[in-house]
Amino acid sequence: MAHIHNPCLNCLKVLPNFFYTQCMSIVVLSQENEEYRLIISQRCLGSFNASKPCGGSTFLPMLVDNDLPTTMDWRDKGYVTSIKDQKDCGSCWAFSPTGSLEGQHYRKTNKLVSLSEQQLVDCSSEFGNMGCMGGLMDQAFEYIKSLAPGGLDTEDSYAYHAEDKKCHYKPDSLGATCTKYIDMTSGDESALQQAVATVGPVSVAIDAAIDAVFFLDISDQMDHGVLAVGYGTSDDGQDYWLVKNSWGFDWGDKGYIMMSRNKHNKCGIATASSYPLV
Repeated sequence: MAHIHNPCLNCLKVLPNFFYTQCMSIVVLSQENEEYRLIISQRCLGSFNASKPCGGSTFLPMLVDNDLPTTMDWRDKGYVTSIKDQKDCGSCWAFSPTGSLEGQHYRKTNKLVSLSEQQLVDCSSEFGNMGCMGGLMDQAFEYIKSLAPGGLDTEDSYAYHAEDKKCHYKPDSLGATCTKYIDMTSGDESALQQAVATVGPVSVAIDAAIDAVFFLDISDQMDHGVLAVGYGTSDDGQDYWLVKNSWGFDWGDKGYIMMSRNKHNKCGIATASSYPLV
């Protein structure tokens, strides 16, 4: 069984092109995995003492793969905000769901609004999240859903500070709501592709340890939250996921990474994926 694990990868800024190169098997990074684990030792995905239940509805695939577009990039359709930077805070779990909710809000309203990650960092501990010490995307969705008819404030009204602060959610500064959320079947890349193709950007957890990247067919420790915003096939025939990270514009390919697709759930990208409904 795959498990959500704790190490955070915000320290991967020291390896700015790591994912962009490695998950397409372009280069091999010569660094011992234990040393790497020390570099990324701050928590990012994790849960502690949740007092509220957590669990989304199950995604039910409706199409066969042959009916899906061969490529998808939701950036071209206006669903994706600019690259953000979580800085020295283990808050990837907050950036991933805000990105998915930003996309679904655009789908409904045709307005792209940048939403507040800081609100999730400050206000969702009742659902098991731990601010800059880690959290889970589904727990973030549970918190947002609990505020209905409210939801997440705009980023302009509740700015990001990369540290835990006192909750000051303001319902009159609402940016987007969430009525419920959908969980993909764990490990099913086909279902994930259907969701990304037909719904919009999807929150995903990945295993970013070097052993998972280079040596393991099956990843079992998800330690970073990111956003799948598309997919395609490279000129040399390699299927990939297009993924938005939260480490700033200078990381990877202007803040994005390309990760292997249809390679036995490489890096665990389909292990824990979800998106909200608005």
